[in-house]
Amino acid sequence: MRLSGTPLVIVMSCVMVLDHLGLGVLPALQPVLIDEWQMSATEAGWVNGIFAVGYMLGVIMVVPFTDRMDARTIFLAANTLWFFSIIGFALWAEGFTSASVLRFIGGFAFAGTYMPGLKLMTDRLGRDDTSRAIAWYTASFGIGAALSFSLSGIINNALGWQWAFVILGFGSLAATALIWITTQHQAPLKSVERRRFLNISAVLGNRPALAYILAYTLHTWELITIGAWAVTFLAFAASLQPAGSIGVDVTLFGALVSLVAMPASIFGNEIARRFGRRQTVSILMVMSALFGCLVGFTAAMPFWVVVLALLIYSALTAADSASITAGTVKHAVPELYGATMTLHSFIGFTGGFLGPLTFGYVLDTAGGKDSVEGWGMAFAVVALTTLLGPLILRTLLRGVPQHPSAD
Repeated sequence: MRLSGTPLVIVMSCVMVLDHLGLGVLPALQPVLIDEWQMSATEAGWVNGIFAVGYMLGVIMVVPFTDRMDARTIFLAANTLWFFSIIGFALWAEGFTSASVLRFIGGFAFAGTYMPGLKLMTDRLGRDDTSRAIAWYTASFGIGAALSFSLSGIINNALGWQWAFVILGFGSLAATALIWITTQHQAPLKSVERRRFLNISAVLGNRPALAYILAYTLHTWELITIGAWAVTFLAFAASLQPAGSIGVDVTLFGALVSLVAMPASIFGNEIARRFGRRQTVSILMVMSALFGCLVGFTAAMPFWVVVLALLIYSALTAADSASITAGTVKHAVPELYGATMTLHSFIGFTGGFLGPLTFGYVLDTAGGKDSVEGWGMAFAVVALTTLLGPLILRTLLRGVPQHPSAD
């Protein structure tokens, strides 16, 4: 079977949902694992962030091959390793060290699925405007993450945290089967540029693409931090409420925080298509940064206020996701697409590592995980850093025409 057009976009979006089922189990059950493994907030931030380090290594070692071979082959191999890394948590994870190793392996494997999956799709769609397809693909993580958070809580309550990893890990195996069935091998684009394995200087010299790569770094800094700490923050806020006032598991609210990311990302991309990507991304970054300064300090307020604040913050942070990635794709030289997306992921995910770790460190040093001030400062430090994004876009996109089709 060889799909193309809209059916292919639908399949790839479903693949993203299935692959993300196992991704949210750790942050969803982080309050449980912090207590069971006696971790500090900094250690918990490290376990979450080390995934990004594995991801960064993976994109350098794996994604450049998408300029030389079919991304489908890379995806199938990497997704198999991703499956075993998730199942490994149920079998071997027993504390900070083993969890860090498994998360690192998982990050390495996931690097061979996300961007290669994007290239698998865009190669088969052609080089026309693919921003909507990219928006649906990148935004689908919100559904997968929401299901992961909610199902993790349900499975943990019924069977224990190990079974949450086992059951949800099989989503990645289903994703592998779906790609195998619905796509066929396709030869990569031929070009003299393929003689260079990873033409870093050429990519970094592409100022418009570099602008969006750096914006993506700040985006992952904020978005991945929210995903890593949302449930733990909600659990703390719930502990401050009157006994019995929270009738459901907080992981369900964590699922809502992830779920709003999908419509926010798609809607944000549509705004960018109409009014210009640069302006839209800059405004959204400023709004998320300013709003993020308030979120942690709501912990002692009525629980519905806490949830609403976190939902708005998550939506504002995710709204520029598809637009930023589409900006990198838009300005990538076709023959250097794989190399460009390699650096997009590698440089971008430094934020995914440093964000959760910085959050945990600030939380430990500003009052601890049982302090409203600690949570407020942790959110504020992460949020305010993203204000660098508009400055970067303004500087590196100087001279690029400011209309939707160009920027």
